Amino acid sequence: MQTSKRRYALVGTGARAGMYIGSLLDRHAEVGEVVAFCDPNGTRMAFYQRQVRDKTGQTPPAYHPRDFDRLLAEVRPDTVIVTSIDRTHHHYIIRALEAGSDAITEKPMTTTAEKCQAIIGAVRRTGRALTVTFNYRYSPRNAKVKELIQSGEIGEVLSVHFEWLLDTRHGADYFRRWHRDKRNSGGLMVHKASHHFDLVNWWLGDVPEMVFAMGGLRFYGRDNAEARGVEHFYSRAYGSEAAKCDPFAIDLAADPELRALYLDAEHEDGYFRDQSVFGDGISIEDTMAVLVRYEGGAVMSYSLNAHCPWEGYRVMLNGTKGRLEVDVVERSYVSGSVGDHKTLEQHHVEVDPSYGRGERAERPTLLLQKHWERAQAVPFEEGRGGHGGGDVRLLDDLFFGASDDPLGRAAGYLDGARSVLTGVAANQSLATGLPVNIGDLVKW
Repeated sequence: MQTSKRRYALVGTGARAGMYIGSLLDRHAEVGEVVAFCDPNGTRMAFYQRQVRDKTGQTPPAYHPRDFDRLLAEVRPDTVIVTSIDRTHHHYIIRALEAGSDAITEKPMTTTAEKCQAIIGAVRRTGRALTVTFNYRYSPRNAKVKELIQSGEIGEVLSVHFEWLLDTRHGADYFRRWHRDKRNSGGLMVHKASHHFDLVNWWLGDVPEMVFAMGGLRFYGRDNAEARGVEHFYSRAYGSEAAKCDPFAIDLAADPELRALYLDAEHEDGYFRDQSVFGDGISIEDTMAVLVRYEGGAVMSYSLNAHCPWEGYRVMLNGTKGRLEVDVVERSYVSGSVGDHKTLEQHHVEVDPSYGRGERAERPTLLLQKHWERAQAVPFEEGRGGHGGGDVRLLDDLFFGASDDPLGRAAGYLDGARSVLTGVAANQSLATGLPVNIGDLVKW
């Protein structure tokens, strides 16, 4: 346990920043404190300033991004936590490291190979620490998979099939926000799938080598909606009569936090958090299939669909001694009632017992079957809270300090780069129709 409080500056004050701020004001208040905010939107920063002041009596100063270097010089934070738009991560990470601070960044670490290269150079040049917050590693069910593979239960892993389904509530949300512009997020192959690619890299203890991908925007977007016969469109939900009958619409005014962070803040930067998922200007894919080959010889088939009736994932790992199957239902269905979509759950969805009783298993399952033996269910601790119980464990590692971990859950800059570059290679393959060698993207 640390004896003095570590000083944290937050860059990017959208909804995701709330997880770190809330933790530093509660569970981890004795070991860390928020000492500054940085964001282009003063209204959003003021929202979190009030939270800190109400809890501690202190008001951290607020800085515009153009004054980030001044923040570093004046406040001298021990660590900078980066939760800004994905395409800007590299800038804040590199400047923080060069100023003598450590950095913690939300995934994805960045969005392009060039920015990956710049971050790798900065870490090695400065010797400072960069942590990437892969919270799915900390989910007990995913940690159990790592434990079983690491202990040799299925032998050498030869192939992986990984299917991730995002539903029409959570999946749709990427098409309402800044993520819909691929320049901002790298698309779901980078922003979302970096979670999944990292899990497989970590499970296998291996490095991705070659990637081939296919996919496109097949469900969301105006063209797809028109082809299905939709005739009524709107640009954003707030103030729209058409949106009142659209189950895909989100009502910012109905949720106090969404109103404060976005609706009341949009006069400063013109950012609309509630854009139509069937509008123009969407440049990311919603239907994707990827093949990955790893340096150790294993291969993975991966699929991601962002428009499914239920949410969760299925993973099958085939080894020289048997097979391991993971089946996780995070939400068994999304109701078509407009009222169910008026407010938005945060990104870490959880199983809701009121949904789909008797239709899908609400408890995650882990099935191990060795050659010549019957299949057996593997028990594991059930996680509570965001990302299958991963968030609270991740935050403990970040703020209390990582303990000796035989599973190696803490993720550094190389883990961040390898997960991002799998998605970057997939994007390049989508554009060219050719396989991409990850070793050609950066100089390690």
